[in-house]
Amino acid sequence: MSFSVRFIKKITDISIAQWAELANDGSPFLSYEFLSALETFGCVGEEFGWLPSHLLVEDEGRLVAFMPLYSKFNSYGEFVFDWSWAEAYQRHGLAYYPKLVSSIPYTPVSGARVLFAKKANKAEIFSLIAKTIKERKSFNEHSSFHCLFPKVEEVEAFEELGLSRRLGCQFHWVNAGYESFDHYLSFFTSRKRKNIKKERKSVAEQGFDFHMLHGDEIEADMWPVIYEFYKVTFYKKSGAPTFTQAFFEAIGKALGENFLVNLVSYKGQYVACAIFYRDQEKLYGRHWGCFEDFNNLHFETCYYQGLEYAIKHGLSSFEPGAQGEHKVSRGFLPVETWSVHWINDRTFRGVIADFLQHEERYMREYIKDLSESSPFKA
Repeated sequence: MSFSVRFIKKITDISIAQWAELANDGSPFLSYEFLSALETFGCVGEEFGWLPSHLLVEDEGRLVAFMPLYSKFNSYGEFVFDWSWAEAYQRHGLAYYPKLVSSIPYTPVSGARVLFAKKANKAEIFSLIAKTIKERKSFNEHSSFHCLFPKVEEVEAFEELGLSRRLGCQFHWVNAGYESFDHYLSFFTSRKRKNIKKERKSVAEQGFDFHMLHGDEIEADMWPVIYEFYKVTFYKKSGAPTFTQAFFEAIGKALGENFLVNLVSYKGQYVACAIFYRDQEKLYGRHWGCFEDFNNLHFETCYYQGLEYAIKHGLSSFEPGAQGEHKVSRGFLPVETWSVHWINDRTFRGVIADFLQHEERYMREYIKDLSESSPFKA
């Protein structure tokens, strides 16, 4: 075999036929449709500081591996926080940006960060990628490389090649064969069960209607409404809505049942919306928006309705997004997430590696403490 590495500026430089040769775990976020739509509809690019620079490994012209890769000019939309690293660089008169990031933009979901063709020599390809990242001719323009939310086996492979790992935490729900939402609650302690029933009752008494729709069920005139709900949360938090309406419309059509919205109506008017994705095994909560403040509506729309959907469709787990200790009392328990990092500057590389070791000890205590707050019966 004669492997070679090259970089491309857009996903569509790869044909759909070439992409089909890569093994994907079915994640909607690693689909050709999702990654190409980000670029086609202006969700990444110079405006947002995400410049595509995807890494390809080829064997005599045949695509054998792909890594989504971006040259980043900020740390927005990553959910693995390194602002303090950037500040430290600045204090020492060094430039932290641009940096190289392998990630799904704005999407803190764990999954493969290297897609392989069938029967590819993964160990050899990982070694080549790590060597390329470290020695890339333009790397002196980038302070570092960061692979965010990779699979555990990818963390281990990169760590063996000299990169540093970083432990994080999210809150996920796991389906233990629940037959209904009430069956699920029967495993809770009495106090926790009563709290959730009280929350759901207060929502029911307010008279909301919920409309869970798959992407191919959404009428054309509903997309502007959905998009307004998506944007409003960013405006409330002084953030920037990076996805476009055209992106959501394209993804809804392309992904079909793997894209969902939960539209909430009140007295004949839509008042809130949650956006989800799914695959054959998992449900992913991604966005929420509401024009007014309603008691407990967020929990019902984003969590309880999602749980009912996951149970009804026999999904194995539900990942409702990054952060949120309040999720524990609702049955979303802490799980480990990972990232790996290569720092180009030798001095900072050692300092950050030491920091990550200390941080990991703290994170393990944090996860342990939260796990002991589980709402489930002993």
